[in-house]
Amino acid sequence: MPADALLYLLILLPVAAFFYASVGHGGASSYLMILALAGFAPEEIRPTALLMNIIVSFVAFTNHRKTCEFPTKLFTQLIIFSMPAAFIGGLVVVNTAVYMNILGVLLLFPIFQFLGLFPKNYFKGVEPNRWMPPMIGVLIGFFSGLIGIGGGIILSPLLLMLGWTNIRQTAALSALFIFVNSVAGYIGTLGFSFSFDRSLWIFIPPTVIAGMLGSYYGSHRFNVKIVKNLLTFVLAGAAIKLILS
Repeated sequence: MPADALLYLLILLPVAAFFYASVGHGGASSYLMILALAGFAPEEIRPTALLMNIIVSFVAFTNHRKTCEFPTKLFTQLIIFSMPAAFIGGLVVVNTAVYMNILGVLLLFPIFQFLGLFPKNYFKGVEPNRWMPPMIGVLIGFFSGLIGIGGGIILSPLLLMLGWTNIRQTAALSALFIFVNSVAGYIGTLGFSFSFDRSLWIFIPPTVIAGMLGSYYGSHRFNVKIVKNLLTFVLAGAAIKLILS
């Protein structure tokens, strides 16, 4: 890998982890976006992105969990079928062009969320229908495992749109959802002949440390609105490039 490319990745990946973790996400979609645009193949970047996602999302959960009453029942309903679906998705290999298109489309979810384009219901503590959370969990879980993400970028706007959780609960629930799905997806990739590119391992320590810092500052100190505005511009450009690639 050229020295300049190595330097760029050593900067971009930790920065992405910092900002994503500050809003309760693991950042896998951003890791995948950066590495895919850098020319790495999906089968090389999925395991690495999931591994970083597992650590960052767990730290994000521990920080955001302290700020709210965690919706345990809703989380259980969402994850019970999402985790096996993520495992199955992790076993599937898709064409590189198709992979990049799907990733680009999924990046539209956080963009729309950050721009406030999803309708929001005020949180009223009303329990959802019994069948809705498991169905949502299955769909998000499968695509999470397929692409190599935890699913928080899809789940977060849905939770707020449906009015099932408030903002702080959304951050905490999404972080744990991402963690569990990432573990399942990672195990799924281990069950297939994915190639682990050892050259990517150098990015794991700085990315994880940056994610830890981001989750702390996001849950205690940050103006999250500013972070969301910055992420929106970055993700919009990347999503368009991935979809058109």
